[in-house]
Amino acid sequence: MSKESFILGVDTSNYTTSVAVMTEDGELLANIKRPLYVKDGERGLRQSDAVFSHVKNLPEAFLEAKKIISGGNILAVGVSNAPRRIEGSYMPCFLSGVSAASALSLASGAPLYEFSHQCGHIMAAIYSSGNFELLDKDFAAFHISGGTTELLKVHPLDNGFEAEHLGGTKDLNAGQIIDRIGVALGLPFPCGRHLETLAYENKTKIPKRKISRDGLWVNLSGLENLALKLYTDTGDKSLTAAFVFEYLGRAIAEMSEEYERLYGKTHFVYAGGVMSNSIIKAMLKERFDCSFAEPAMSADNAVGIAYLAYRANKKN
Repeated sequence: MSKESFILGVDTSNYTTSVAVMTEDGELLANIKRPLYVKDGERGLRQSDAVFSHVKNLPEAFLEAKKIISGGNILAVGVSNAPRRIEGSYMPCFLSGVSAASALSLASGAPLYEFSHQCGHIMAAIYSSGNFELLDKDFAAFHISGGTTELLKVHPLDNGFEAEHLGGTKDLNAGQIIDRIGVALGLPFPCGRHLETLAYENKTKIPKRKISRDGLWVNLSGLENLALKLYTDTGDKSLTAAFVFEYLGRAIAEMSEEYERLYGKTHFVYAGGVMSNSIIKAMLKERFDCSFAEPAMSADNAVGIAYLAYRANKKN
């Protein structure tokens, strides 16, 4: 009897160590994630600390994966090697995953496929939503997280996606705003889900402020000042939280509308950790033809990387 074969995906972002296990048919068996530790009151990690945390986390994550694939063959290994699929895109934290995945590939004899972290996020949203027809046509995507707020025109390839960066933020990223406001309100980092819980407690009318937008680009740094002033004036944490998400939702919607004005109706893929927010998601679902990942695949994960490796291996 032949042994079962598996696909492994590895992603080492600035906040999470991730390993995913799929069958040779692309069925997800495990989405293993280990968050990187951030001290109370801090708003992120230095790259050196992130690399060190990944080095500690990866053996534990691989041990969990080994329990699933024990006795089977590793058919292919996928890994994220950079933030974006563009020349010069680089963060040291991804070297942790590349080193581990390369060693695994050499030891097992399985081919190694490398993709960008951004391609992994886009693929995770498509995989999670089941909209695989998007792999045969161009579409628009937003990648919105702590380190990225980008509007992309996406063309599927056999080895990932070609993404033309057309818009997004000119200053702070959406996830940065959420974490800065959350920390100011005394919430643990990362702050997204805690701030969302607060927002749902709000019973007060949310003040609307004009979005600072120039075509497909927005400035989000003003949101931090507006939110902190609102909290100083009212002392209302839930209102401040609701204000942040309402503002971000309108900003993304305005960029989406402008994209369709310029390029015509399209399907939007909203990917990245911020897009797990149910308030923003509801605002966008009302107005656009769109896909989202489930929360576990919106936040950093290796599922998209594993499926991209599955597709690349099939082509070869």
